[in-house]
Amino acid sequence: MNEIKTLIWKEVTLEWRQKYALSGMLLYVVSTVFVCYLSFNLRRNQLTPIVWNTLFWIIILFTAVNAIAKSFSQERYGRLLYYYNLCSPLAIIVSKIIYNSLVMLVLAVIGFGFYAFVMGNPVGDIGLYFICILLAAIGFASVLTLVAGIASKAENNATLMAVLSFPIILPMLLMTIRLAKNAMDGLDWSVSMDEITTLLSIDAIVITLSCLLFPYLWRS
Repeated sequence: MNEIKTLIWKEVTLEWRQKYALSGMLLYVVSTVFVCYLSFNLRRNQLTPIVWNTLFWIIILFTAVNAIAKSFSQERYGRLLYYYNLCSPLAIIVSKIIYNSLVMLVLAVIGFGFYAFVMGNPVGDIGLYFICILLAAIGFASVLTLVAGIASKAENNATLMAVLSFPIILPMLLMTIRLAKNAMDGLDWSVSMDEITTLLSIDAIVITLSCLLFPYLWRS
């Protein structure tokens, strides 16, 4: 736990020193939402709740890919060798997942606030929608962190990351959109328990696989 806390604090410190990375992600979210606003401003009747919901999660997905793709690629070889001699691989991957989940949660909440302010807020159950955002942030961060670690071993890591993450991200995205749609309709939470359970299961499976597989990747 001490290693994990130290590594998370290291990530926060580096991010604070290099504010351009997080600022760039916030600028990406804000500018994308503003472009969507300009696109649908003249055709307001075409922005149905389904389109509103799907468009939001597409923005969040691309934000997650851009934000987490640098998890391992920005680490220099000498620093990775230093971590190899100092920390356990389990502490490395867990700290990366926790930090990336927090970053994704912050970006998703800020993005939702600005998106709802600009595009309107048709969500009927805000609490359930934020539960959906939380589960999606953890899921996206877990999948993309593991895939970023695998892709960092290859030269063309951006293409490899997109190919490897697609089969796992797609069902998670579809389930997230379905749960978010239930929240927008204001349905009772009991109706959405299957989606919540599925997302929790996917998150748990991905995190478990990351903890099991990353040590082998780390030794290479």
